[in-house]
Amino acid sequence: MPQGASDAKRPILIILHQERSSAGRVGHILEKMGFSLDIRRPALGDDLPPTLEGHMGTIIFGGPMSANDEEEFVRREIDWLSVPLLENKPYLGICLGAQMLARNLGGKVEPHHEGMTEIGWYPLRATEAGSALMDWPAMVYHFHREGFDLPKGAELLATGDTYPNQAFRYGENAWGIQFHGELTRAMMHRWVVHGAHRFVLPGAQLGKAHLEGRMLHDHPLRTWMENLLELIFLKNGGGRINRTGLQS
Repeated sequence: MPQGASDAKRPILIILHQERSSAGRVGHILEKMGFSLDIRRPALGDDLPPTLEGHMGTIIFGGPMSANDEEEFVRREIDWLSVPLLENKPYLGICLGAQMLARNLGGKVEPHHEGMTEIGWYPLRATEAGSALMDWPAMVYHFHREGFDLPKGAELLATGDTYPNQAFRYGENAWGIQFHGELTRAMMHRWVVHGAHRFVLPGAQLGKAHLEGRMLHDHPLRTWMENLLELIFLKNGGGRINRTGLQS
C-alpha cells in the first residue's frame, strides 16, 4: 500500500483551548483530504499522547491565553511539542500554537514594544524562502496582542509591518503562523461579538472592518490554507504549491 494511503487512515491530533472552540475551516479541509480528527482540549483535562505513532500529525490552534501563562496545560502543551519535533511528525501551530512552538524552540513571546496589536486584516509579505514554497495571500486575519521571536534554526517564510515574524518553518515538518486561516463566517461573527472589547486596543480594527475585510480577502486566504495543509500533510517529495492547489 502506498505510504500516503496508509497515513490517510491515521487521525490528525487537533488541540483546542476552549469548550466551544472548533477546528473550523481547517477541520473541513482535512476531512475532505481523507483524515479523521482526534480533538482534544488539555485546558479542560484531556491528555496528550506520549507518542504520535498513531497519528499523521498535529495542529495546535489559538486561544485567549498567552504562551507565557503559568497554567499547567500551557506549560504541558509547550513541553509536549518535543514529541512531534523528535518524531519528525507534521506540526502546524496557529497563533497561540505558533507561539508555543517558538517557546519550545527557545524563542521569546512578548507584546509589541509600543503596545500595538493586530486585530483585523493586515498585509502579509512572503520572504524569498516562503515564495519558493507557495503563493501567499496579500492580506490575512489576526487576533493577537503578542508576537514571537524567530527561533534559532527556523526559516522565516512571511513577514508583516507591526509584527515582523508572521510564518516560519523549523526543519521540514514544523510550521508556525501568527495569523488565522481557519475561521468560517460563523466563527468570525462570534469573534467579532465576543472580542469587541478589544477593538479599542492600539492598532485594532473595528468589527465592521473585520466583516468587510472578509468579503474582500477571505477567498485567497482560504485557498492558501488549503494549499498549506496539502503541503504539510499530503506532500509527496516536494514541488511548489500554487493557488490552484496543484504542484508545479
